Amino acid sequence: MSDSGAKPRPVGHPLAGEKMSGARMIMQVLADEGVTAIFGYSGGAILPTYDAVFLYNEECARTGRPQIPLIVPANEQGAGFMAAGYARASGRVGLCLVTSGPGATNTVTPVRDCMADSIPIVVISGQVPTPAIGTDAFQEAPVPSIMGSVAKHIFLVTDPVKLEATVRTAFEIARTGRPGPVVVDIPKDVQNWEGVFLGEGLLPILGYRRRMRELAEASLDAAAAERFFAMLGESRRPLIYAGGGVINGNAAGALAEFTTAFNVPVVTTLMGIGALDTTHPLAMRMLGMHGAAFANYAVDDCDFLIAVGSRFDDRVAGVPAKFARNARRIAHLDVDRAEVNKVKRVHWSHVGLVGEALRSLTAYGLKTRFGRDFSPWLAELAELKRVHAMNYDRASSLIQPGYVIEELNRHARGAAIITTGVGQHQMWAAQYCDFTRPRLWLTSGSMGTMGFGLPAAIGAQIACPDRLVIDIDGDSSIRMNIGELETATTYDLPVKVVVLNNFGDGMVKQWQKLFFKGRLSASDRSLHKKDFVKAAQADGFRYAARLERKEDVSRVIGEFLAFAGPAFLEVMIDPDAGVYPMVGPGQTYEDMITGDFIASRHKVNIKPPGPSEMF
Repeated sequence: MSDSGAKPRPVGHPLAGEKMSGARMIMQVLADEGVTAIFGYSGGAILPTYDAVFLYNEECARTGRPQIPLIVPANEQGAGFMAAGYARASGRVGLCLVTSGPGATNTVTPVRDCMADSIPIVVISGQVPTPAIGTDAFQEAPVPSIMGSVAKHIFLVTDPVKLEATVRTAFEIARTGRPGPVVVDIPKDVQNWEGVFLGEGLLPILGYRRRMRELAEASLDAAAAERFFAMLGESRRPLIYAGGGVINGNAAGALAEFTTAFNVPVVTTLMGIGALDTTHPLAMRMLGMHGAAFANYAVDDCDFLIAVGSRFDDRVAGVPAKFARNARRIAHLDVDRAEVNKVKRVHWSHVGLVGEALRSLTAYGLKTRFGRDFSPWLAELAELKRVHAMNYDRASSLIQPGYVIEELNRHARGAAIITTGVGQHQMWAAQYCDFTRPRLWLTSGSMGTMGFGLPAAIGAQIACPDRLVIDIDGDSSIRMNIGELETATTYDLPVKVVVLNNFGDGMVKQWQKLFFKGRLSASDRSLHKKDFVKAAQADGFRYAARLERKEDVSRVIGEFLAFAGPAFLEVMIDPDAGVYPMVGPGQTYEDMITGDFIASRHKVNIKPPGPSEMF
């Protein structure tokens, strides 16, 4: 069960017993649930609730209470990703408010994205009046059918008496257990209905709450801890493999306590970046398809792998039978029972709250004075880091993406929130940026959704107004939601947008060069006429610049980040720069391609992927 920062429900609600519309009830529940921002686009079927937002904020202005700002994007997909960025950065449930039909269907991608990465948002969509459902009415869509396959849960509210409890229950489901998106589809007549506000109450979802109680009560007993430490005691080369579940479960502090107490090093997945401070001596950074070579070699060499909040996905364990091939034992801690033994068989597991389990293990180990000297292993890892360090063509006269991100990182000092689109720029950012705490790295992991970075940055900036937020984007990825540039300036949000322009779909081009004999089918943008700087200026960016000379990189990035408001920087990078290391699909870490500037300990022959292994 994850704590998403919700306020406790009111006891003896001051508005209990008051008669109000369904729309006002929705708005009051949002306030009670701790919502501090609403991301959404209006339309006919949701207008009663939008009016309730206006009236609520008007009342707050009169009484001196905090208002709940409404952030209006260029389209509903942007609203969904803003809610996701808000949730990822803050740990609270993000709220997206859209109309029926295309308004709701435009949020399908962010809903699926949040489901895949276990991000808690609630999408409230308007629906045509109850009598019109199923008649192909104007702007009607079968939202329950569409969303039922991509959301954690979907509600269609046809009984207005249950509206108040349904909205509360949606937040409960979104934030508890393995977090995820919940959609509430509310017909217009239910919004206009008038009834008595209760100020309390939830739907009777008995089976779900029983499972949540079981998770909360699933304590790790002494016998299980003893078995775990017996395996750790037999190990000479233990390694923690931490995933996004550590961050989503607010377990990063517990992970740091465990790893430092027993000197166990940590690799992280793409979604787990920040679970341990990347500058920590025991941090081995990201593993996987584009993970650091030294991280992947560490996984190959370890004899005891401890998976925490991770799921052995294909970007990490492309060939499950050969993943962690020297590990004699594998342990797995996770909040979701379905992930245990799903891909890789393990020898020890615990299903429950990850933070509590780690704290129990730490306490047991300290109490029993567990001691094991892993210094030879740590020395081996230090040598792996030295020999197989991240690197790029530093002598090139062209601007290398690694150099740009190193300069951004030098200014950010591991304290900025970094969002990305999807592609090469995403992987370079993951490889070269530091993150000293969780919830600073926001990216679309499992879905790999281009267009994520800019709206997510806006949502993160709303959630964390005092923190530097940088969207590291690509020229193809930012095109997907480029309309949100205007959203940033409309609300005067000081987001910093960096576009690494390599004239196309860089990651696709890299695959085509490696595996398709250089045939750049539909991925080359070199003949396109887009002027990103003029586009940013047209959308109100007072700082909008293009960086073309290597010698200007340090100075311009300093000026860009120091600018007080929204800032936009297009960087013309080497169009042939690749992301390395790279483990091709269906291949092992022994097959890892390290490129020309990172040392490899294997001779690798590049093999095209099979038909079932593309991407």
